[in-house]
Amino acid sequence: MKSDLVKGRGAQHNSHNRFLKHSSVILNDFLNYCEAENEKLDSNKTSYLEVFPKTILNKVSSPDVGFGYSINPYQGCEHGCIYCYARNSHEYWGYSAGLDFERKILYKSNAPELLEKKLRSKNWKPELIMLSGNTDCYQPIEKKLEITRKMLSVFLKLKHPVGIITKNALILRDLDILKELAKLKLVRVNISITSLSEKTRRTLEPRTASIQKRLYTLERLAENGIPVNVMMAPIIPAINNHEILPLVKEVSSRGANSVGYTIVRLNGAIGEIFTNWVHKAYPDRANKILNQIKDCHGGSLNDSRFGTRMRGEGKFVEQVAMQFKLAKNKYLKNKVVPPLDFSLFDKNQSNQMTLF
Repeated sequence: MKSDLVKGRGAQHNSHNRFLKHSSVILNDFLNYCEAENEKLDSNKTSYLEVFPKTILNKVSSPDVGFGYSINPYQGCEHGCIYCYARNSHEYWGYSAGLDFERKILYKSNAPELLEKKLRSKNWKPELIMLSGNTDCYQPIEKKLEITRKMLSVFLKLKHPVGIITKNALILRDLDILKELAKLKLVRVNISITSLSEKTRRTLEPRTASIQKRLYTLERLAENGIPVNVMMAPIIPAINNHEILPLVKEVSSRGANSVGYTIVRLNGAIGEIFTNWVHKAYPDRANKILNQIKDCHGGSLNDSRFGTRMRGEGKFVEQVAMQFKLAKNKYLKNKVVPPLDFSLFDKNQSNQMTLF
């Protein structure tokens, strides 16, 4: 790996925001001034900005996912996963899908209140809500803000089913609430584990929890009766596709109920960001990786068609599907995913503690 990678970041530059007509440039005089004053033009620090949305639930219309609504307490994600499809959403906020996505994090402190208001509304009927459908609800700043924890408390209070997907071991902080939700069959957790190699993890997902921490997290959740699905997402040719069988074997032994996967697709600005990154991170096989990704999507880095965009097509995709089928038959044959209980939902649950 080349040494010119931006330390601790996935993206290596800021791609152009397609919604902005003008781009900024750095003038030589200003650059020279910064150098003379010993100032760093780019400190690589993460900054946080509070935003105040009026609604918090996002209706999901895609047939490719198994939930109807998602909640994203954060926009942008410090984890910095280079392949993340959510990067493009940062452009709607006026930022780049590149480094800005990892270094400019927007947070929604009023999310728990908005969630409770929605669930208590007259016409709301219980439906699976995913934390989060876009960026990770347990990214580093959650340790301080506890927005996700407060939302889980709302789900428990109103006895409403919730799904969670994360890469962060911080979820174990909320084990007390998760156990209560699990007793009522109100929660499913998805742990993203893309590789068993810590070297690969650091390259693809620079600020996520280590592989050992994620495996430990899976184990602890399973021990406490919380259903866990592991997502090997995405499968990237010539980077992690050789790990399918050993990964499924490992997570099954740690207590996973099921395993899912997706094939990498580089939609929008991510194609440029990933291409720039892969030539720095894997210079010896960058072209091979890019060409094999194209082979999965009809000659393009991206495929936006429902039904094929997350699974891909072609010989490589067929081989991946066969490996997963074999792995599931071998290591997950007797595993089951318990159903969620939607009948317990009570929007009239009091906000006050009972006296007796």
